[in-house]
Amino acid sequence: MAELLLELFSEEIPARMQARAAEDLQRLVTDKLKAAGLTFTSAKSFVTPRRLALVVDGVPTRSVSEAREEKGPKVGSPQQAIDGFLKKHGLTSIEECEKRDTGKGEFYFAVIRKDGSSAEGLILDVVLKALSAQPWPKSMRWGEYVFQWVRPLHSLIVVFDGKQVNGRITLDNFELPISNKTKGHRFLSSGDIAVTSFADYQAKLKVGKVILDQAERRTSIKAQADAAAAKEGLTVKPDDGLLDEVTGLVEWPTVLMGKIDDEFMSVPHEVLTTSMRVNQKYFALLDKSGKLAPRFLVTANIEATDGGKAIIHGNERVLRARLSDAKFFWDQDMKISLGARVPQLDTITYHTKLGSVGDKARRVKALARELAKYIPGCEAGLANEAAGLAKADLVSGMVGEFPELQGIMGRYYARAEKLPESVADAIADHYKPLGPNDTCPSAPVSVAVALADKIDTLTGFFAVDEKPTGSKDPFALRRAALGIIRLILENKLRLMLRDVLGFAYSGYYDSVGGFEKNAPKAVIGDLMDFFADRLKVALKEQGVRHDLITAVFALGDEDDLTRLLARVDALKGLVDSSEGANLLAGYKRATNILRIEEKKDGIAHSDAPDQSWLKVDEEKALHLALEAARKKVVDAVAGEDFAAAMSALAGLRAPVDAFFDKVTVNADETELRGNRLRLLNSIRDTFNLVADFSRIEG
Repeated sequence: MAELLLELFSEEIPARMQARAAEDLQRLVTDKLKAAGLTFTSAKSFVTPRRLALVVDGVPTRSVSEAREEKGPKVGSPQQAIDGFLKKHGLTSIEECEKRDTGKGEFYFAVIRKDGSSAEGLILDVVLKALSAQPWPKSMRWGEYVFQWVRPLHSLIVVFDGKQVNGRITLDNFELPISNKTKGHRFLSSGDIAVTSFADYQAKLKVGKVILDQAERRTSIKAQADAAAAKEGLTVKPDDGLLDEVTGLVEWPTVLMGKIDDEFMSVPHEVLTTSMRVNQKYFALLDKSGKLAPRFLVTANIEATDGGKAIIHGNERVLRARLSDAKFFWDQDMKISLGARVPQLDTITYHTKLGSVGDKARRVKALARELAKYIPGCEAGLANEAAGLAKADLVSGMVGEFPELQGIMGRYYARAEKLPESVADAIADHYKPLGPNDTCPSAPVSVAVALADKIDTLTGFFAVDEKPTGSKDPFALRRAALGIIRLILENKLRLMLRDVLGFAYSGYYDSVGGFEKNAPKAVIGDLMDFFADRLKVALKEQGVRHDLITAVFALGDEDDLTRLLARVDALKGLVDSSEGANLLAGYKRATNILRIEEKKDGIAHSDAPDQSWLKVDEEKALHLALEAARKKVVDAVAGEDFAAAMSALAGLRAPVDAFFDKVTVNADETELRGNRLRLLNSIRDTFNLVADFSRIEG
């Protein structure tokens, strides 16, 4: 068994593409090795800004020999059929085949053998196919070459079993020579580095000031950053995304600390950290109280002879210019109130079919005022004020420069105007939650505005048939629905969702042409189905079965998500019990018989059973039990005591089991048979007061 080492050396690969590129290279090469008959024991890929590398261990020096059996024509077949079979499989005579009786006659069989090939000869074809198939989000051409790659390719290492594989790789009109040589760090190393194995390659790269393993580079950056911060009594502001990005920008990381001028510390810290992160890839530092410290960390890709003084000075100068711009925007924005900015929202198109951002702001304002009555402690006036100002910071200079700060800057401007704190917080929080790991607003006014914004978005795009399709969701409607679900459930809101969606739709009728006055049932129905699907996703991690959610949603009249979840929880308790499992089996047996017989009869046996036709003790007992259970279930559901409703259903296990053990449903007498089918319908109707049990699996 041998080792295969590959390296693709190029100009700098964008950091955001590196991890996926390394995974793709490993997948493509290993898949094509298997297809070529070359097995292996392990494979691992590596990436730095200038190289993609892959080591595959346990590769045989020859591909596996194969032998397969091919069935030929029947003995006695025309000569033309026999000659065609021989030609197809490279045989010269029918004597090379054996005759075998298959039970359907005697046929010719041939054993086709394929000897293994030298792995070295196959590897070049594997590499060529892998490089040709390597996907990139964006790629480029260079020089006169037709071949495209993310950045210009310079060299290719192919070392197998300790030796360089000779040859060239031709990609369109681009020829890439193969060697066993690479280069080290762009500035800290010179000359070629010849390698014979992966261990040799990794070790020599480190001498050449390149840390090949991205995980090792990441660990080094974090350790240096933590040490530099601790030396000043500070801590690094956690930012895994930035750490990953910086890891993809350097091959030999050196972390240095710079200073932020005091004049900029009066600017909101989110502005400073965003500017440092987005524009300069700097890490922010916090003091012991958790406040932003006037320091930053930069990760250089070089060991400076002066200890980094020139690098620090240069980065401080660049940051000073960046923060001067930010401070200018801050100072200018503070001169204009949020209310004065609102009319400018009419100049921004929200969507060609849904009006301007100003139109949306007015719809959200009205909807937040309506939602306030469903949210304990929410003052409609404050919700109205916050919703009206929530989008105003979009036309500020700061948000124009840093869109990531929308909402956040609105809170600062609101506080500067001395608006109520609940209004300021609602402006900042109305985009939340942005994802499953984001915090969910809990303050009443914030909840009202956040809900209104998302419900308006979802209703509008569904109304104009801009729904998510497959993996495409350009308007983030799935995220909006999950946000609505979290806001409702985590705040235990009692919201009549259909009514609210109808109110949201009416806002479009008032502000945008082309909308009916009342929301079409199809739009509301599609929205409710969408919520059902998203609710399954939201509750999946909590171990809630999707079929239980479907069973409750199938009732068609349950649009209070908090109550729905309580019903699902109680239903889960029932079906997870031994009584529930047996009850479900009895229910399915009853509904299956009923479905078959109703189809045969061409009528629905939906009337109440006639007590005079209850002949057997077991059917009499079941009828009485169903009557008692139905009353208990109706009362329990009305009082939202779903545990009691499930308990009442659980009490039906014994009479249902006894009925099926002792009673023949399809009796010879027509009236008796019809009455027993109506009794089965009573089972179905009683159970379906709680949920559609036919949707439950098992």
